Amino acid sequence: MIASMTGFARREASGPWGTLICELRSVNHRFLETGFRLPEELRSLEPELRQTLMRELKRGKVDCTLTHRAALGAERALELDSEALQRLLGRLRDLQSAMPPGSSPGSVFDVLRWPGIIRETSTGLEEVVTAARALIGSALGDLTATRAREGVRLRELIEQRCAGLEGLVSQVRARLPEVHARIRARLAERIAELQANVDQERLEQELAIALQRLDVDEELDRLAAHIGEIRRVIAASEPAGRRLDFLMQELNREANTLSSKSQDLETTRAAVDMKVLIEQLREQVQNVE
Repeated sequence: MIASMTGFARREASGPWGTLICELRSVNHRFLETGFRLPEELRSLEPELRQTLMRELKRGKVDCTLTHRAALGAERALELDSEALQRLLGRLRDLQSAMPPGSSPGSVFDVLRWPGIIRETSTGLEEVVTAARALIGSALGDLTATRAREGVRLRELIEQRCAGLEGLVSQVRARLPEVHARIRARLAERIAELQANVDQERLEQELAIALQRLDVDEELDRLAAHIGEIRRVIAASEPAGRRLDFLMQELNREANTLSSKSQDLETTRAAVDMKVLIEQLREQVQNVE
């Protein structure tokens, strides 16, 4: 079953550690692109979350926003990154040695304000991480379900357009004998107007060449084959978006060839109607994962 690339999910969880809110938004994209907005204390989860999304989703631009509001009165502590501090102090000593005597590169408070030197952490961080994993998993399940439900509707719309295309292909195919007879009659009228003696065998050869040049049986067969392939693809379990993109190009190519070969007004109209349906199909396919 096909799935849409568009979806939204929001989940919220609360505990002694505070409140977590997760929002997932997904829109169309040629490939899978993920973006994260995480609180600083949960930044280390990003690689893990990216892998989780990649296992569940194949295409789409997915934005994940996670917000953590600590509980009122929760204990918080200041954590000093000793390694980062030593690296910074080493750079400051190098800078001080290069400066004029009596100059100071900065105060203690300037050092503490340097990004990454000191962090404010809350107690019970492991509980927050565990809750965040569970919350994002639930939100991802909701997003997947939303995309699947929209995929069902997309499949119905694609089926409707395919049925319309099949009807037009059948209509053009049914007119082929009449079109061929009209071409034969038109050629005979022109010969009669010229009042010339014509080699009947040579006439039949030229007529066969003309009919072969205007023959659209091959285009109609390929259109029917592509429609059948679309139905097979949307009924399969694997992601179908890229293959459907390719089939839209092929459908449009055959409809254009049919229109260029047409010597019949009704056939030309049918080809134009086909291109309208193909464009509608293409717009729907752009949403398919």
